[in-house]
Amino acid sequence: MVTERDDAPSGHPDLPVAALTGLDADQDAVYRHLLDQPGSTAADLLPAGADPRRAAAVTEVLDRLVTLRLAVTDRDQDGAAIRYRTTSPTLALAPLLDARRAALREVEEAVAELTDRHRAAQSRTGGGPVEVVMGQAAIRRRLLTMQHEARDQIRTMMPLPSRTTVISFADNFDEAERAAMERGVVIRTVLDVRWLDDPGSLRALSGFAELGQHLQVADGVPIKLVLADDDLALLPLDPVRDETEEPVSLVVHRSGLLTALSTLFEQSFRGGWQLGAPRGGATDDEGDSRPDAVDHRILALLRVGLTDAAIAHRLGMGHRTVQRRLQTLMASTGASTRFQLGWRAAEAGWLDHDPPA
Repeated sequence: MVTERDDAPSGHPDLPVAALTGLDADQDAVYRHLLDQPGSTAADLLPAGADPRRAAAVTEVLDRLVTLRLAVTDRDQDGAAIRYRTTSPTLALAPLLDARRAALREVEEAVAELTDRHRAAQSRTGGGPVEVVMGQAAIRRRLLTMQHEARDQIRTMMPLPSRTTVISFADNFDEAERAAMERGVVIRTVLDVRWLDDPGSLRALSGFAELGQHLQVADGVPIKLVLADDDLALLPLDPVRDETEEPVSLVVHRSGLLTALSTLFEQSFRGGWQLGAPRGGATDDEGDSRPDAVDHRILALLRVGLTDAAIAHRLGMGHRTVQRRLQTLMASTGASTRFQLGWRAAEAGWLDHDPPA
């Protein structure tokens, strides 16, 4: 329909405009000529010597370009002729480019997931007990896949919170643990006691416990670890890496190493105490752990925000006596901070009633 002009600007003749927009070859040719000749009529775009009746076919193509928002129309001042010009390709084709980029990202993610699965299968069939996974995205995918495929239980060890984590515990719950619990998977976790220093983390973790997760708190958790059934374990290669370094994790398959990691978890789990249940303390005649009358008053005043010195003044006691009693209460409940002590006292119901006379 339209032939190449000798005076047309040079350029790449195979730009994928047709592929992006769904244009056929004739429509693509008309669009390119209109780019070079803005303000043309259908007749202007006909090759020299062409039958003028072919202008109707060119007009149909131009109207198609207008429908696709690749061109707009103008009229002469006398309104006799309709002229066409292209819109900005950047504006017209940007939504199409964005859609292609999004589709390409989805393909890349699918390829990465298939690669992870292939690597894992090769590791299992090849007899290698340890698989290396590099990069935050790959580690996150592998972690979520492990939990999605878990049949019976997921076991996790959570040391001190780190800025280099690949996924927060809240996001992990939304993306994997919630669905696992719905299909009957048991989730057991050992938490470092320092997680309880943050009120937001404490509220979230207490909520998980109310939903049925088994959370144990320990004075020190040595390593970050996730176990899926008795099949796989995921742990960081360097737990204390700098946040500027690319993360590397190890996936451990059935082996003596996996058994050792499972044993480490079980020992840590048994050595902790259940979230919401304080340890130790004096025992009354009914066998319940309760503070005595003085300790109860100290806890009640601590809860409303009084300092040690203010508590001592209020109760007519020495400052060191109050500090010594607080240290004893912290040791008996396993609390390492005053905040933890107040939380455990409240969870135990020690502050639900007025202190004894």
